[in-house]
Amino acid sequence: MRRALELAARGIGQVSPSPLVGCVIASRDGDIVGEGFYLYEQLRHAETIALEHAGELARGATAYISLEPHSHHGRTPPCTETLIRAGIARVVASIEDPNPLVSGKGFADLRAAGVEVQTGTLEREAARLNEAYVHSLRNARPFVHLKLASSLDGKIATRTGDSRWITGEESRARVHELRHLYDAILIGAGTAIADDPLLTDRSGKPRRRQLLRVVLDQKLCLSPESQLGKTARDYPTLVFASESADDSAASALAKRGVEVLRDASGGRNLESVLRELGARSIQSVLIEGGAHVAGAFLDSRLVDKVSFFIAPVIIGGRDAPASIGGLGAEKIADTINLQDIEVNRHGRDIEVTGYILQG
Repeated sequence: MRRALELAARGIGQVSPSPLVGCVIASRDGDIVGEGFYLYEQLRHAETIALEHAGELARGATAYISLEPHSHHGRTPPCTETLIRAGIARVVASIEDPNPLVSGKGFADLRAAGVEVQTGTLEREAARLNEAYVHSLRNARPFVHLKLASSLDGKIATRTGDSRWITGEESRARVHELRHLYDAILIGAGTAIADDPLLTDRSGKPRRRQLLRVVLDQKLCLSPESQLGKTARDYPTLVFASESADDSAASALAKRGVEVLRDASGGRNLESVLRELGARSIQSVLIEGGAHVAGAFLDSRLVDKVSFFIAPVIIGGRDAPASIGGLGAEKIADTINLQDIEVNRHGRDIEVTGYILQG
């Protein structure tokens, strides 16, 4: 099963809005005779590829699969039928597929055909691997990961607004690895204006869809001459603005290829923003700032995962902006707590990542 998860991970960046799936076929003697992993564009599922490699050796064998096989006709024929026809005697799967078209039906079909089914093997690892897919289906909104870079004293810039670069090259390389995991990247207008970022995935790894760049810009202050504006025809860019935003500004951005979406909230209704992204088959969103946007998402309890990149520098100053704005907690008892925390070193910097403790 660990090998099946390794294979599934090869599809990162190349399967959304579908799940990551890996499959290993082990013969009766315990030898690996077939392997496969899913890529969206190939129109062949991991199980099918692994069974083709195994050939006749699949008869009486065990299939180790990172996710429940699907039993319905979609873009591909049902994997359950393929497994049954190949003579697989046993299926070991990590987790149930939360897709209502699949959820439990795949296991039921296999058992009805006399195939032994075992579930729950490396369940936690498999759920983490597909956390965006599972979350987006169960919660009807994208998985949200907040990434922040700050000084040791929690500042994201000096009092004059200088912020490049607080963290080192190693941390910035790690951020591009994070971007590769996500379907969209989101910032506020303040960050767009102050930093003039490009917001692209420069990990060098393959991806099926370009990273969608999202800006919450109520007053439509983003310049058509910004990096985001000038590159919008190459990298999809979506701006949420107010209905009252200037028409000429919207027109100028549209001429650059920026999609401007105007509504009454102007991007302030964050649940509405996430619903719109979900309607576009966006499974996951990486938020990269600034402090106002970070605070608003945290205050709204719409963040699922947090990563802080902390540099061993002290900025100081009452007027230097802190990493998180918004209202925040009134009491320590109301603070947001993290669980399943990981701490990693990137050069001189420390990355602290954890999941928001719900409830």
